Amino acid sequence: MQTPYNIYKPPKVYRQKYLGISSTVASISFEEITMASVKPWSLVLVVFCIMSLSYFVNGAGSNEGLGASFIFGDSLVDAGNNNYLQTLSRANIPPNGIDFKASGGQPTGRYTNGRTIGDIVGEELGVPSYAVPYLAPNSTGKAILYGVNYASGGGGIMNATGRIFVNRLGLDIQIDYFNNTRKQFDKLLGLSKAEDYISKRSIFSITIGANDFLNNYLLPVLSVGARISESPDAFIDDMINHLRNQLTRLYQLDARKFVIGNVGPIGCIPYQKTLNQLNENECVDLANKLAMQYNRRLKELLSELNGKLQGAIFVHANVYDLVMELITNYTKYGFTTASKACCGNGGQFAGIIPCGPTSSLCKDREKHVFWDPYHPSEAANVIIARQLLSGSTKYISPVNLKQLRNL
Repeated sequence: MQTPYNIYKPPKVYRQKYLGISSTVASISFEEITMASVKPWSLVLVVFCIMSLSYFVNGAGSNEGLGASFIFGDSLVDAGNNNYLQTLSRANIPPNGIDFKASGGQPTGRYTNGRTIGDIVGEELGVPSYAVPYLAPNSTGKAILYGVNYASGGGGIMNATGRIFVNRLGLDIQIDYFNNTRKQFDKLLGLSKAEDYISKRSIFSITIGANDFLNNYLLPVLSVGARISESPDAFIDDMINHLRNQLTRLYQLDARKFVIGNVGPIGCIPYQKTLNQLNENECVDLANKLAMQYNRRLKELLSELNGKLQGAIFVHANVYDLVMELITNYTKYGFTTASKACCGNGGQFAGIIPCGPTSSLCKDREKHVFWDPYHPSEAANVIIARQLLSGSTKYISPVNLKQLRNL
């Protein structure tokens, strides 16, 4: 079995404000420490521990910068949770992660060659460390104060989604896990500061929904009966009703700043184009129509919740139009193809077999919109993340992520 790599070296985005130490360090007098019985290195260790504790207890309650990033979703933002599941959906094998500097190019469970959108957004918003995967052994103690990643490859809004992979974390389970994290915050910071930290200084991002179509409603081996018994309207109604309950539950756990991505143009990914034997400039019409229908309902839902849940803000990330812009005008952004996977096998667009050690691998990874049959390359993720961080209301509304951080 492939050994999972879980190296989470913080990115070089530390800022002075994250290194500042509160003047109210702790009520400890150094005169109380008997110098004769303490070796110099021991004293240094004591001082360091006090200063670290001061940052997390006092700094966590301040209003400066983003405190934590809580990431929910599917393989687009999974940072390694599936490494710890008995599942058919895993990315902890090379050449995945080949350009991920924090691991020295070793696979971490991210379904791309480098950073995910969640990684890039966290860096740019000033979080000093990547959100640790919830299932990783090091997702305890003060490490969680920078954020936790609950996303899982194959996961969806509906609990039945992704069952072809055997195991995966659906959104309901991911929120169950956040409930556990929420209790840990109370223990780490105290009830009042924990509530402030979660509600005022943390962002909750949800990137989910594509698998509910690709690996549920549209999946050939599972979906024929479902499509006969349940219309697209009825299926999307179920998705929206489930998501409403899920977002409301997060609100009840003190989440207040949300960003929810809609479903991208799933009919244009290499897998769908290869499976349906399309030409380079064609996309699967049914898949894209389902995505657009869901996206209209999602936007209505977020508007509803913005008016209903007091003190919360739900930001709509228009990923569909953003990715479609990349696919349609890929040369404008420096890409040479928006159809063929950089890493994969099978068919004209290398879109059938997922990325692994035996896959064909392109040499110009930064020139491909898609890393594998399903997921964007890091180069595409950077462009998407920048629009979400600082872009106009065409792609992110009512505010962008930098504005959301500062609210």
